[in-house]
Amino acid sequence: MSHADARTDTAAAPALPAATVLGYPRIGPRRELKTALERYWSGASDLAELEQAAAEVRTRTRTRLVELGLRRDDASVPSAFSFYDPVLDVVTLLGAVPSRFADLPAADGSVGLAESFVLARGDEARGPLEMTKWFDTNYHYLVPELGPRTPIALVGDRPVRELLEARADGVQARPVLVGPVTFLLLAKAEDGAPDGFHPLDRLEDVLDAYAALLPRLAEAGAGWVQLDEPGLVVDGAVPAEDVLAATRRAYERLTAVTDRPALLVTTPYGDPGAALPVLLGTGVEGIGLDLV
Repeated sequence: MSHADARTDTAAAPALPAATVLGYPRIGPRRELKTALERYWSGASDLAELEQAAAEVRTRTRTRLVELGLRRDDASVPSAFSFYDPVLDVVTLLGAVPSRFADLPAADGSVGLAESFVLARGDEARGPLEMTKWFDTNYHYLVPELGPRTPIALVGDRPVRELLEARADGVQARPVLVGPVTFLLLAKAEDGAPDGFHPLDRLEDVLDAYAALLPRLAEAGAGWVQLDEPGLVVDGAVPAEDVLAATRRAYERLTAVTDRPALLVTTPYGDPGAALPVLLGTGVEGIGLDLV
């Protein structure tokens, strides 16, 4: 990991943990989360029981990581849980619901857990969001559908709630989110979007939402936040110069937020290449390098 010194606010960055992991399997050692999800989807349990089962998986994960040698008090333990898919988590965090699901959000734009499963699985009248492979792995993600008028704002608080849960358990966890550039690179234009529109055109709106989240995480006790940007290491449909420009803009904007946690930007699955000097020039406090 590279540790940069620049910060735009007056507080010094907390020390980078001496040892950490970027994530941990979310399903539970005996597939407890999968079992809980299937019970809920079949109608054999309710949402409260599903939330309780998920909380027990998160507690067990934190306990296991501490047993394996990570510290409780230095942001070593990642808070990287997801019920279904981390990309879908950003969709619901931002209320970025395509128009065909416009009835799902509440009046304040928030998208509940039950409603997120409608996005993931569809219903009698609508098909789900498209599912496709997560880079070169056997995992999959749900493809966000964005248009020029898709709602995008900070409407969710699950990362904050899960951070507070970890702190109540005596663990100074590190929230983990899909980074803003990768989120937009993985999205597709919603049906009916104008010719030439690309989800990356919504970068400023997504950055506003992330910028609003960071101080809330800091207030809840986060010393570090991890933003995963695997989209920076693969060639895609967006020209490389546009990806680099979006990366520079994104992290100059986020490092300019005051009263925020330190930022650890990771680029899993490969060499960040030309994105590395761009990130180094933005003032992020940590960069995770995949050296395999």
